[in-house]
Amino acid sequence: MKVLLDENIPHDLRHFLPGHEVFKVAYMGWHSLENGSLLQAAAEGGFDVMLTKDSGVEYKQHISDLPVSVLVIRAKTNKLDDIRPLVSDILSVLNTLQPRTFIRVGG
Repeated sequence: MKVLLDENIPHDLRHFLPGHEVFKVAYMGWHSLENGSLLQAAAEGGFDVMLTKDSGVEYKQHISDLPVSVLVIRAKTNKLDDIRPLVSDILSVLNTLQPRTFIRVGG
């Protein structure tokens, strides 16, 4: 699966997602794009899912019209130490993710 990490997700998370192609928004040159444009660029770039900590995505986008899946990580902070306990749940979601869906992981 081709995974895009939003700017608010630590780059080192990619090391914990084996078997997936993982890229950061900044690496793709998309750091100035807002959510709607970013999701469209991700779809055009062949991404399957964007991982973000931005819980407002579901209120800013029409969920039924998502061009790619969105996985919102609900951790205390966006530090890797706070996200790492959710890695098994993230991997489980990635392995069963349906196209163009919205899902939350964590508390």
